[in-house]
Amino acid sequence: MTPAPARLEDSAPLFATPRIVADRHADGSIWVRSTVPLQPSARCVGDWLEQWAARAPDRIFLGERRSVDQPWTTVTYAEALHRVRKIGAWVLARKMSPERPLVILSDNSIDHALFALGAMHVGVPVAAVSPAYSLVAKEFDKLKSMIALLDPGAIYVASLKPFAAALAAIAPAHNAQIVSGEDAPAGGAIAFRDILETVESADVAQAFAAVGPDTIAKFLFTSGSTGVPKAVINTHRMLTTSQAAKAQVWPFLDDAQQELIILDWLPWSHTFGANHNFNMVLRNGGSLYIDAGKPAPGLFATSLANLRDVVPTVYFNVPRGFDMLIAALREDAELRRRFFNGVKIIFFAGAALPQNLWEALEEMSQATIGRRLPMVSAWGSTETAPLATDCHFQAQRSGNIGVPIPGTDLKLVPSGDKLEVRVRGPNVTSGYWKSPEQTAAAFDADGFYQIGDAVKFADPEHPELGLFFDGRVAEDFKLTSGTWVSVGTLRVAGIAALAPLAQDIVVTGHGGDHVRFLVFPNVAACRALAGLLESVPLDDVLRHERVRAGIAEGLAKLKARSGGSSGHATRALLVAEPPSVDYGEITDKGYINQRAVLARRAADVAALEDDAVSTRWIACAT
Repeated sequence: MTPAPARLEDSAPLFATPRIVADRHADGSIWVRSTVPLQPSARCVGDWLEQWAARAPDRIFLGERRSVDQPWTTVTYAEALHRVRKIGAWVLARKMSPERPLVILSDNSIDHALFALGAMHVGVPVAAVSPAYSLVAKEFDKLKSMIALLDPGAIYVASLKPFAAALAAIAPAHNAQIVSGEDAPAGGAIAFRDILETVESADVAQAFAAVGPDTIAKFLFTSGSTGVPKAVINTHRMLTTSQAAKAQVWPFLDDAQQELIILDWLPWSHTFGANHNFNMVLRNGGSLYIDAGKPAPGLFATSLANLRDVVPTVYFNVPRGFDMLIAALREDAELRRRFFNGVKIIFFAGAALPQNLWEALEEMSQATIGRRLPMVSAWGSTETAPLATDCHFQAQRSGNIGVPIPGTDLKLVPSGDKLEVRVRGPNVTSGYWKSPEQTAAAFDADGFYQIGDAVKFADPEHPELGLFFDGRVAEDFKLTSGTWVSVGTLRVAGIAALAPLAQDIVVTGHGGDHVRFLVFPNVAACRALAGLLESVPLDDVLRHERVRAGIAEGLAKLKARSGGSSGHATRALLVAEPPSVDYGEITDKGYINQRAVLARRAADVAALEDDAVSTRWIACAT
C-alpha cells in the first residue's frame, strides 16, 4: 500500500520565534545563546522506542525495498521493539561493552537499524562505518585503524561476498563475531536472522534500566581528511537533548495530530543522516522509508521512483540532490504537484546550496502552490550530534545557518577579519575515544569545542536574524603578492558568477600569483546549454564549446565585480566526478571540504597551473 502524502495544517505553527542574545566580552569575543531554556529530554534513545511501541504499536516505523518494482517491507514500532529486545539478549550474551562495541560496515537498512538499536538498548555502543572504507578502498588502512581502535565484539555486513576483501584485511586486528544479513553465511559468520531467534532474558530489562544519559550510544568517525579518522564519542544525552531542542524550534513535531514521514538516503555513518534524520523519526513516532537511491548517476532514478510513491513531510537532501530534483520536477508535472502539495519543509545544508537552486525552488513552489515552501537549514558537526544552530525561520537567501538551539552556547572569537565559532552544550561530545591528547586540544579554556568554522551575522544588531557560514578558519591563503584570499567569500561569489553551470567550487592557487577554481558542474545546466542528450558522455558535455564559453564569461563577470587579484579566478577546470561524502569531500556540515578535495584531486590542481594542458582548463574571457 502506498503511504498517503504527509499533511500539516497550514495554520499550525511550524517554527518557534528565535529569541537570541549576543553578549560582547572584553576580549573581543561574542557569546551568542538562546534565551529559551532547553526542555527535559529522554533518558536514552531506547526510551523513544519503548514509548512509541506502547502508544502506536501498529504504526510503521521503518520501510525499505530492494527495487522500485517491489512492495515496501515494513516494521512497526511494536515489531521493532520485540526484535530489539532479542538482539539485546544476544549482545549481552556476547559480553559486548563500550570496549567491545558493535561495528556496522553496510549501508542503511532495516536490519542495520534494528541491530544498532538493539545494542544501544542494553548500553553497548554502535559504530556505523562508511561502506566506502570497505568497498572502495584498496589498502583498507583507515578501516584497519578503526577496527584496531574499537576492538569490536561483533561486525555486521549485509552480505559477505562484497565485503570479503575488507573482512580478510581486518581479520588479524580483531576476534569479533561476523554477522551477515544473507541467509547462508560461511567461514564462521552467523546469519542476522539467527540472532532474532534469541530468547529474551531478564538481563535485557535490567541492562536497559541501567542505561543513562552519559552512557555511550555511538562512535562516529570523522572523515580523516587530515590523518587517521577519530572516533567521536556520542552519548545518549547528546542525542536526546539535540532532538529535544529540535522539537522546541520545530513545534509541529510534538503535534500528535500530525504524522511525520521521511524518505531519506543520507547514510547513518554520518551524523546528519543518523542523529538528525533517523533520531527525529524515532523521537517523534514517525515513519522512515529508506531510500536505496542517492544523487548520483544511475541511482537518482531510484530516489525519484521512491518519491513518487512516498511523499515526505520534510524533504532532506544535499545540493547535488536538489539540482537533480529540480530538473526532474520541471519535466514531471504530476511529481511537481505531489511534491509541493505534500512536502511542508525543504531542508538543506545551508552553507552549500547555491543561490540559483534556492531561487529555482522558490519559483517552482510559488507557481505550483501559490506560496513559497519554507526552506531551512542547520549547522553543526559529528561532535555536536549534530545540531548547534538551526534556521527555524524563512531566510531571505541561501546560506543562513540559523541561530543557537536552546541549551547551546556559541562563542565567536576574532580571527583575522573573521569570527571563529566555538560550541558548548549538552549536545557536544566529551571527546575522542582513547585519544586524550586530541580531546584536550579540541576544547578551549571555557569548555567550548573548537569546530574550526567561521561565521558572520546576517545583521550584527539583530542576532535573531541568524548567522552565515563564512568558511573554515584554516582555509584562507596568501598569493605571492601577499594578498589574502578569503576562500569562503570567494567560493560563494564564484558560484553566483558561474550560475547555473557551477554546482560548487573549490578555490586553489596556494602560494601562486593567481586564484584558480576547480568547478563541480551543474550537469543538467551544462547539458541544456550544450543542447546534448543524456546519452552523450559527460566528458563530451564538459568539453563543449558553449559550456567552456559560459564558464569563461562567468569568470569575466566575477573579475569585473572584484577589487583585485584575490577576488577572482583567472582559470577554471571542470571536474566530472562529483565531490564524495565517503572520502570526506563533503563534510558532515554539508559544505565542500576544501582540504580534502585539494588533496584527493592534486592532479587536477596541477593541471590548472600547467600551460601545456590548456585544453583542460578554461581561461577568464577578458
